[in-house]
Amino acid sequence: MDKVFNPLSLIIYFFESIGKYFQLLIRVFKNLDFWFLYSRNIIDQMIQIGSKSLPIVIITSLFSGMVTSVQGAYQLTSSLVPKWYIGGLVGESIILELAPVITGLVLAGRVGAAIAAEIGTMRVTEQIDALETLSIDSIGYLIFPRIIAGTLMFPVLVVIADFFGIFGGWFSCVTTLDLNTYQFIKGVRAWFNPWDPFFGLIKAFFFGFSITSIACFFGFYSKNGAEGVGKATTSTVVISCISILVLDYILAEILL
Repeated sequence: MDKVFNPLSLIIYFFESIGKYFQLLIRVFKNLDFWFLYSRNIIDQMIQIGSKSLPIVIITSLFSGMVTSVQGAYQLTSSLVPKWYIGGLVGESIILELAPVITGLVLAGRVGAAIAAEIGTMRVTEQIDALETLSIDSIGYLIFPRIIAGTLMFPVLVVIADFFGIFGGWFSCVTTLDLNTYQFIKGVRAWFNPWDPFFGLIKAFFFGFSITSIACFFGFYSKNGAEGVGKATTSTVVISCISILVLDYILAEILL
């Protein structure tokens, strides 16, 4: 017999999950004083998250910049609007919004899903139970390095995305649009605000923490074998994408 949908049980499950999530974070933060014990794991995870994510970050940011310049030229068709405005539009769009948000959404699938699947598999195959039997702190050994590495590496990846996004916009302007390099750089410099890159890095910091912590949470509490790992992976990607968009709005309201 099919289960009847019960909104009350869904609400209870939601608040239970929130409570377990913050309990997990508290246990993670307790390891901050002993970070040096996990320094090798942190470096390994920084390599996994950072260097192995470079190709997809470069490709997505490059084409984001290119399509932004094309759409900007499509909108700015009036003779009263200088063409160099396209450079400013590309620069501001990439630095403020596209680089951090698109990088976060892409890495929610690439990094978040990988972390959830890895830790979830360790949970259902009782490897985490084996670590705890050996008196090894599973939170400090598995989760703490991944959250720290993600929080540190996401801003680095966003800086790279900024560069390639603006480069893609410039390349599109000089090859397919009637705009030269001088005009493009003039637009970028005219619209540039020194606070904007810092705002993008702050967003990347929060996005990195959110994605990795959510992935670790769903992976750590996964159950019911391979099916549970699949559900944990799916939940990680969906909830991470939602959290990125919510954080994007909250940070914009607070910091802009």
